[in-house]
Amino acid sequence: MIKPGIGNRSHTDEQGKTADRLAQLTVIDRDGKNRRVRYATRESMEAPNWTADGTGLIYNNSGSLFRISVAGTSLPRYLPTGDLNNLNNDHCLSPDGGTIYMSADDGHLYSVGIDGGQPRRISNDRDPQRRFHSYLHGVSADGHTLVYVGLETAPTGNTLTNIYTIPAQGGADRQLTDVNVPVDGPEFSPDGKWIYFNGELAATRSGHAQLFRMAPDGTGMEQLTDDARVNWFPHPSPDGEVIAYLSYPPATIGHPADREVMLKLMKPDGSQSQTLCAFRGGQGTINVNSWSPDSRHLAFVAYPKVDQKSVN
Repeated sequence: MIKPGIGNRSHTDEQGKTADRLAQLTVIDRDGKNRRVRYATRESMEAPNWTADGTGLIYNNSGSLFRISVAGTSLPRYLPTGDLNNLNNDHCLSPDGGTIYMSADDGHLYSVGIDGGQPRRISNDRDPQRRFHSYLHGVSADGHTLVYVGLETAPTGNTLTNIYTIPAQGGADRQLTDVNVPVDGPEFSPDGKWIYFNGELAATRSGHAQLFRMAPDGTGMEQLTDDARVNWFPHPSPDGEVIAYLSYPPATIGHPADREVMLKLMKPDGSQSQTLCAFRGGQGTINVNSWSPDSRHLAFVAYPKVDQKSVN
C-alpha cells in the first residue's frame, strides 16, 4: 500500500523507465544462500507473487501486471486486465493458483483469472465523502476470505487505516481494528489462526512500525518485534515455519523506496530474528507475499543505483 504523501508507485520518466536505478527481480534461498537476479530492467517492477505451480512470478509495472518465468528464461508477458490500467502493487493469488486478487487506484478490489481478462469487482461502495480506498494483502488458505487495509479520509482531512476482511466472492466487510495509528500489510497464517500485520500501535515516535498478529476476528493481539528498526510487511511461509519481513533503518517514516533495507526472517511468535540479506530497496520490494510454494525460496525486487553515463 502507498499512503498519501509517502513514497511513489514508481520512480519513472515519461518513457516509463527509472531515472537513476535498476529494478532487479531476485530470488534467494531460505537459508540466505544462492542469491540470483532473474531479470533486470530500468522500467518499474514491484511486488512479485509466486505462482502456485512454482514456475512463474507475477509483478506490477506502472499500473499493470506481468508474468515472468522464475528461471529467467523468458521475457515478461503482459497480463490483460480489461479496463483497469491503474493497479497498485498490492495483489495476491488464490491458493489454487487460478485467480489473481488485486487493488486498483480507484479504491476497489478486483479479481481476474491467472492469465488475465476482464476483472470482477469485489469491494463494496462506500460513502464518497470519506474517500475509502482498499489495499489488498492476503487471502485465507481455504480461499474464502480476503484481508485488506482500508484507508479512509474524512471530510476534515484526517486519514485512518484499519484492517478488514471480505469474502473472496464479495459480500459484507468486517472491520477488525479500530485504531488511530497506521496499520498495514495484513496476511493470514497458513493454518488460519492468525493475521500478521505491521503497525504503529506501540510506537512512541511517528513512523516506528513493528510487527503484530491477531486472531482472524481481531482479538488476541500480540506484538512480535520490538527493536530500533522499522519493520514492515510480514509474510508467513506456506509451511508456517517462518515469517519474512522488510526491515528499514531506525527513524524511517512509512515504507519509502530506495533505502538500505534488510530482508529478515523470524519464527511465527517473533523469536529468533535473523537477517537474510541487505540491499537497496523498500517500496515495491516485498509489498506482497513472495514465498515459493515449497517455502524454500523468496522473491524480491532490489533497486540498485545505476551510472547514468553507462546507460545513456
